[in-house]
Amino acid sequence: MSAVAGVDGVPGGWVVARVEAGDVGWSVCADAAAVLAVTAGCAAVGVDIPLGLPVGGAPRACDVETARALGRARSSVFPAPPREVLAAGTHGDACAVARRLTGRAISLQSFHIGPKILDWDALPDRPAHVVEVHPELALRRLAPDVGFASKKTARGAGQRLAALSRWLDVPAALADLPAGARLDDVLDALAAAWSARRFADGVAELLGAETDDRGRAMFVAL
Repeated sequence: MSAVAGVDGVPGGWVVARVEAGDVGWSVCADAAAVLAVTAGCAAVGVDIPLGLPVGGAPRACDVETARALGRARSSVFPAPPREVLAAGTHGDACAVARRLTGRAISLQSFHIGPKILDWDALPDRPAHVVEVHPELALRRLAPDVGFASKKTARGAGQRLAALSRWLDVPAALADLPAGARLDDVLDALAAAWSARRFADGVAELLGAETDDRGRAMFVAL
């Protein structure tokens, strides 16, 4: 079976889980270009970051549909702001631009992940097999019978480990993690790889399928 990869942000870059025939290899990359290099040959790459940005005040359809699907866990969705908002130098400036363009301010959390969004947005070309995913939604689809606690808690971490074990040998996957990768980040990367596997197999749901202002596909693959 062809390899797939899941990608999640870590301080200073990205953690990549490359999954092939049940085996998991790990990398930590400084930027999106490096992620593309280490995932070369993968049938699909799932990235936990907005890929494609809205223009004007309307939210992305994929953000709306993902939040709806998550229900009470919708707070884990950070709606992608317009590019001009992310380019602002301070949170205050970003809020001012966001209010002008969308009628509402940008959260501090969304502002802080702005550089990671722009890292992918700056790529001159994004391959079609690189898709946006949402790990919290993937986990709930993988284990629909589980009422997940926060991933920052011991209970939440244990639930995610158990859910992912329905797909992979998670203890083996976590046996040799790279420096700089936190547990919640690597679990998110594995969940992202699960969505990538579904996309590669042609069975993924595509939430909010649109194109951005550059003509690139903009959806969340589940």
